[in-house]
Amino acid sequence: MLTAPLGAGEAAVSIRIDCAQPEEPISPYIYGQFIEHLGRCIYGGIWAEMLEDRKFFFPVGAKDSPWRRVGGQAGWSLTMDTVHPYVGRWAVELALEGEQPSPVGIRHVGLGVVAGKEYVGYALLGGEGSFPVEVALEWPGGRQAVKIPFQAHTGTAQRYLRHEFRFRAGADSEEAALSITTRRGILRIGCVSLMPADNVEGFRADTLAALRRLHSPIYRWPGGNFVSGYDWRQGIGERDRRAPYPNPAWAGIEQSDVGIDEFLAFCRLVGTEPLVVVNTGQGSPRLAADLLEYCNGATTTRWGKVRAANGHEEPYNVRWWGIGNEMYGDWQLGHMPLADYEVKHNETVRLMRQVDPDIKTVAVGDSGSPWSEGMLTHCAESMTALSEHFYCGHHDDLAQHTAQPVIAVRDKAARHRRYLETIPALRGKRIPIALDEWNYGWPGPHVYGDLGQRYFWRDGLGIARGLHEIIRNHDVFLMANFAQTVNVIGAVKATKTAVEFDAPAYPLALYRHAFGTRPVPFTGETGDLDVVAALTEKGRALTVGIVNPTMEPTTLALDLAGFRPAGTGKIFSITAPAPDSYNEPGKPPVITQVEKPLRYAGEIEVPAAAVVLAVIDSQ
Repeated sequence: MLTAPLGAGEAAVSIRIDCAQPEEPISPYIYGQFIEHLGRCIYGGIWAEMLEDRKFFFPVGAKDSPWRRVGGQAGWSLTMDTVHPYVGRWAVELALEGEQPSPVGIRHVGLGVVAGKEYVGYALLGGEGSFPVEVALEWPGGRQAVKIPFQAHTGTAQRYLRHEFRFRAGADSEEAALSITTRRGILRIGCVSLMPADNVEGFRADTLAALRRLHSPIYRWPGGNFVSGYDWRQGIGERDRRAPYPNPAWAGIEQSDVGIDEFLAFCRLVGTEPLVVVNTGQGSPRLAADLLEYCNGATTTRWGKVRAANGHEEPYNVRWWGIGNEMYGDWQLGHMPLADYEVKHNETVRLMRQVDPDIKTVAVGDSGSPWSEGMLTHCAESMTALSEHFYCGHHDDLAQHTAQPVIAVRDKAARHRRYLETIPALRGKRIPIALDEWNYGWPGPHVYGDLGQRYFWRDGLGIARGLHEIIRNHDVFLMANFAQTVNVIGAVKATKTAVEFDAPAYPLALYRHAFGTRPVPFTGETGDLDVVAALTEKGRALTVGIVNPTMEPTTLALDLAGFRPAGTGKIFSITAPAPDSYNEPGKPPVITQVEKPLRYAGEIEVPAAAVVLAVIDSQ
């Protein structure tokens, strides 16, 4: 198939497409996604919990805590009680000396609410005595309160009871607050939760809707660098009893609300397949095998029994497993020399296959360094695919900016083909690439939390071109996972109250939805355009994907061989006012996709700085 041009600057072009020679199908996994416990990808993006420190990792009033004291008068104290914790190190204890003239307690600030929308939550409360507790949702100019007739449990001072509440916000606000107050007694607050009432099993309904539009067939989780310090056992069981702790790889606190069971529920909710990565950094082969047993083992096994006790009797039957992340890098927790890691990889897969021999495994690779060659030489029998990663930077020139993913994908493919041809251990084997992290990097601006890169339409054009190059090299690419889906260098951006497609989401969703499955070769000069073509599965339509990385509109003329066009079809166009245009959640999108009927007569009009996908019906 024709290699994509990397330069800029021509007019109308013509190509001849040979539809009589379709190639092997493209793997649907090239439209994959990746989510990690980093920044606001999961907490603040996918997960619906509105409270940032609901289990009180930080003391109330500390610099990093969103909780503040309510009430400045004397006659009461607020302490972090280490004697009666509900979860983690401590609980909040309010000790009042007699009846207070005004309420005292705690307030969580900085919440986002929408007028008329309902919110539900609960608090785990303990203490001494019987007295009323007020929980209130507050917004500028208004509040709604719920009275809880609290009565301490008489059996033990460490007993906490769950008290639920529901509110309807009276105004739009990004600075709402949740307060818990009383006027007397000793009150302990162990854990609090607040979510939009329309949450779906704990996930944000608006984010799920956006991800269903994206329609990715596979999601990689939980990392990323995070996984190399992650003990999956800290993320199972009763959610409120899972202690928070510092993120082992990134800034912030891991809330422990989303673990393996929640991730697999997420996969079910968005209709995708899981790719679960195991910890081969600080973790052991046994830890990885135990996680597999928790997911796939029968209820007669040790960890299958635990899964069933946690409410999931049927095995999950997870097929895809990533064996570690970027273990070649000295930034990675548990990094070790290649020779040592080859032994650890093989032992990890050996123990995992004893649990489930049918799993598919993705090994850590890094072409251009000794790592990929070493892993393919010494671990070929214990991998289904080899992981590769890349991130691109910024270039002021539009054509060069959008060409970077093309160059990176092409380089990965060329190196991998050399490995397949020259490494004796691969003779008779086909081990493809799983490009399970790829994207533009994160120089800024970080509008959406840590590494919350704002993307521009120039980035969307580049992602479309990168996707084209993966399609051109589909013989060696089994999988590609765009990193990291929501907020953190993500295709979808979420604020406290709104969600919107960012620039890269448009081509990823469009090609997943409408591009064909069997690439067809073509000849001719494409000029500045980046073009790929494929037949649909049953050959009922020809799809032609075009990226124009210039500021000049043009026309692509098609000479079709082995295909009889009906003259009908549809055409999708993704455009923006300028290459530096971007979408913002809560505002009308400026990057837009338009679908129109196609009256095909041999030519396709291509706007400036646009992605166009033509679907041409056959007779």
